[in-house]
Amino acid sequence: MKKRTPVSKIMTTDILSVNLTQNLRDVENMIKGAHIRHVPVVSGDQIIGMLSKTDLQKISFVNTIDRDGLTTAMYDNLSIDQVMTKEVTTVDQDDTILDVATILSTNEFHALPVTDDGKLVGIVTTTDLVKFLIDQY
Repeated sequence: MKKRTPVSKIMTTDILSVNLTQNLRDVENMIKGAHIRHVPVVSGDQIIGMLSKTDLQKISFVNTIDRDGLTTAMYDNLSIDQVMTKEVTTVDQDDTILDVATILSTNEFHALPVTDDGKLVGIVTTTDLVKFLIDQY
C-alpha cells in the first residue's frame, strides 16, 4: 500500500454543493436524486458548512401527520444555516489518504471537503476510503 498517496486520487471531484439561499426541501430532493449523503454549503467558492442526509432526517422527525400523510413543515420553517454543521474540517488535495483516514476515524463525521488553496475541489468520504482499501487487495 502506498503510504503517501494524496487524497486527490480517491476524492470525488464532480461534487454538488448548495448555498444559503436554497431551501431544505430542494436540498433533500437533490441528495435523494443524486444518491449522496453529504453536500458542502458554499458562499462563492468558500466552504461555510456541511449538510448531511442525517441532518435532514433529524428534523424530519419533527414533522407532523395530516390527513394527506406526512408533511415536511419543518423544511419550510428552517433554513440551511440553521441545520448545517458550521465548523467544518477540510483537507487539502495534497494531504495523504492516511491523513484523511486519521481525521475521519477520530471524529464523528463521514465526509470531508477537499480544497486547493481554500477553494472547494472535491469531497472524500468513508466510502471512498473503504473502496481504496479494497482496491489494495
